[in-house]
Amino acid sequence: MKASPLTIADVLLIEPQVFVDGRGFFFESFNQRQLETVVGRLAHFVQDNHSRSIKHVLRGLHYQIGRPQAKLIQVIVGEVFDVVVDIRRRSPTFGKWAGVMLSGEEKRQVWVPEGFAHGFVVTSDVAEVLYKTTDYWAPEYERCIAWDDPTLNIDWRLNGSMPVLSQQDRCGVAWDQAETYD
Repeated sequence: MKASPLTIADVLLIEPQVFVDGRGFFFESFNQRQLETVVGRLAHFVQDNHSRSIKHVLRGLHYQIGRPQAKLIQVIVGEVFDVVVDIRRRSPTFGKWAGVMLSGEEKRQVWVPEGFAHGFVVTSDVAEVLYKTTDYWAPEYERCIAWDDPTLNIDWRLNGSMPVLSQQDRCGVAWDQAETYD
């Protein structure tokens, strides 16, 4: 397993070792010891989430206030542009975003520590995303920042297309009204 920071140092792009032969492929999609080594701490996952979305579906920017979740994100089918926003007020990258393409073909993952809002947009015809979380979903703490907030100015790589949004994502709050972490 190889890990490298995105433009926000605490967010890591993880590349597993993939073994390919005439039968197909094999790789460890999760190994607790290796993850601890690359992120520098124990990440105790309590929940796995799995979504399937069609092209241009944009999910995010989601986070939980009060019960923050670290996430390990991977795409198993298709391709997405994955985005995180640093919402830690004391961080030197507060209010900055980082994005990376993830695909089922490349098998790369993103480690997102607590204190970040997360979202993605599907760039293939369909995509399935799996992500592990370090705390349970708590709807009373769930928050959403507007995907198109002009202050954040995220380039979602939609190339002029309008995203397909849930009602929750249509109602995301502006960056300057978002609850953030100390």
